[in-house]
Amino acid sequence: MLLTHSAAKAEEAADATPPQAAVTPAIMRSAPLEDHPPTIAIIIDDMGNYQHMGERAIRIPAPLTLSFLPFRPHTISQARLAYAAGKEIMLHIPMENVKRIPLGASGLTSDMSNQDMVVTFRQAIKAIPYVSGVNNHMGSALTQNRAAMNLVMGELQGYPLYFVDSRTTASSIAHSVAVSHSIPTLDRDVFLDHVISTKAIDFQFKRLLDIARKKGTAIAIGHPHKETIEYLEKVLPSLGEQGVAIATIKGLWAIRNNAQDMFQTTPPTILAERHHDSEPKKSVN
Repeated sequence: MLLTHSAAKAEEAADATPPQAAVTPAIMRSAPLEDHPPTIAIIIDDMGNYQHMGERAIRIPAPLTLSFLPFRPHTISQARLAYAAGKEIMLHIPMENVKRIPLGASGLTSDMSNQDMVVTFRQAIKAIPYVSGVNNHMGSALTQNRAAMNLVMGELQGYPLYFVDSRTTASSIAHSVAVSHSIPTLDRDVFLDHVISTKAIDFQFKRLLDIARKKGTAIAIGHPHKETIEYLEKVLPSLGEQGVAIATIKGLWAIRNNAQDMFQTTPPTILAERHHDSEPKKSVN
């Protein structure tokens, strides 16, 4: 069994069929949360680095959300292919981490000038075809920096884009700052593959289902590792048999917010809804 420090450790290593519906049919109804089956969303991070496993992720017959690193070898071609396959597309923006792991292209760091940070972020957004939202790649340092988060969310406020806090540290303020800027925002419940083995991924996936059954919805983040993709290829086609639905991030947000338009004026109490599980909170990069 290969052990890594975290999903961010897997990200560190990364820097070295017919179209699917964007959401499940249940999401299209305007109904309260209790009227929906337990629903999960799965984000696959680090897209754009790996040709073969990235293409396999795109072919999985489920409405996954794929998060692309900017300016990587396969980002543009795979984002277009994924969009054509009915997947939702995100920007996986590299952010400064406490371990000072190199970020690669478009990395946001606290020593940047305000102008450099905004321009770098803006260019990264524009580099991802069909982008619908943003989540952080690493970021255990920058997501604790209020000035930086205000700058990032102030820029994001000018786009019809949502934000997902990957929660690579328990001290992240990214979610709360996004809420203060009236940005539709959610955060991760489970990392599927911070330990890269089928047994560990299965354990985390079952935790994801348990959280969704308890709270109505849950969000997981995984990576295009062979073990992760093979596991999802096997289990997702039969998910409905367990009484669980899968949606994109937009679809899951719609469930939590009674099918309200993501970019209409939304009461802060709704936007601020947090959906944490009970896993121990600790810094992971």
